[in-house]
Amino acid sequence: MERIFSPSGCVEQLLRFEAALARAQARAGVIPNDAAATIAAKCDVELFDTAAIIHDAALTGTPVMPLLRQLLAQLPNDARAYVHMGATSQDAGDTALVLQMRDGLDALATDLRGVCAVAAQLAERHRRSVMPGRTFLQHAVPITFGLKAARWLGAVTRQLRTLDSVRRDMLVLQFGGAGGTLAAIAPNGLAVAELLAEELNLTLPDMPWHAERDRPASVACALGVTAGVLGKIATDVVLLSQTEVAEVAEGLTEGKGTSSSMPQKRNPIDAVQAVAASRLAVGIVPVVLVAMAQEHERGAGGWQTEWRAIPDLFRHTSRAAQHVRAALSALDVDAERMRANLGMAGGMLMAESLVVALASSIARPEAQQVVAELTGSAIRNRVSLLDAARADKRVTAVLSSQALEKALDPAAYLGSSDALIDRALKAWRDYGAQAAR
Repeated sequence: MERIFSPSGCVEQLLRFEAALARAQARAGVIPNDAAATIAAKCDVELFDTAAIIHDAALTGTPVMPLLRQLLAQLPNDARAYVHMGATSQDAGDTALVLQMRDGLDALATDLRGVCAVAAQLAERHRRSVMPGRTFLQHAVPITFGLKAARWLGAVTRQLRTLDSVRRDMLVLQFGGAGGTLAAIAPNGLAVAELLAEELNLTLPDMPWHAERDRPASVACALGVTAGVLGKIATDVVLLSQTEVAEVAEGLTEGKGTSSSMPQKRNPIDAVQAVAASRLAVGIVPVVLVAMAQEHERGAGGWQTEWRAIPDLFRHTSRAAQHVRAALSALDVDAERMRANLGMAGGMLMAESLVVALASSIARPEAQQVVAELTGSAIRNRVSLLDAARADKRVTAVLSSQALEKALDPAAYLGSSDALIDRALKAWRDYGAQAAR
């Protein structure tokens, strides 16, 4: 991602636009074929002083003008007149950014598919690894680590589909000339635009969009949601790595996760880095949205805001994806600790299961009241829910000892977990099959 959005990456895509524009105009009969070939041959980033272009861009307002000066200096007189014909700086700049975003989405998708592959393995491998489900950071009902990983998988799979849609629908050509009218190459403007889109393998929009920024904003929003999903996964890993929980830990690597003062520390460094990158990415999205309010036919500040914000958004989202992938790839899952943690708080996380078991014989509101009283009594007397239930005649009158033990067995109260895991795995496989077509 650093390479894609580097200064040389920007210059490379600007040159790609200029070469494609020349070829498109030659195909439309607007400029000579020889001139187009000469221009295209010189649109090689290796022939340009990128540092000088970026330096001079501070004065000209965009890198397009200094780039064109360097391009013109390399061309014979008979080709110079046809460079950048009919275009404006924003045509080149926006289309270059679109091409960078297309490459960026492809790179990000590779990392997200890596996250999905690892999450799918964890979901399958830990179908039976029963653990506490937590709501408001407290034990709620039992789940499996496989189900937790399946939810991660489902969320990232959805983001892959969303980003595919964004890539298809929002990354379009920008070509409209000075005021979006294509007047400088009339009556051939639309023909050139169509051929230019074809040269760059981009969709031709219904009209130029110089000051209508819904498309780049939509890309930004999709990236922000993706970063948020990655941040959620990383936060789960951080919380599960706490000493008091210790259900997972990032894989041991020499020097990784150590402390300068506490030798015992095994910090979840990849997950923490992913959380930080996610927050940085999400924080950029409002900047892009605010920049949408642009003035008339050309933005005075909003457009320029995107130049820094969107590349940084791609960088941070990519960094979040790479760190989540690294964290999950080497994750140590302690299924025994998960089982042990189920017994914390005297097995109170099985209260709902006990309500369900009692409700088969007594009215549910009554069952709810009985279990509420039992849990309160168990907490006050510091006994387990099982012991409190065994001592309560309202429970033993309707549940046998065997039925009571089953009602308080976490492994017997997993509902549709297996089927839900299968659904997430199928959605991931279906996505892979569709993407391969």
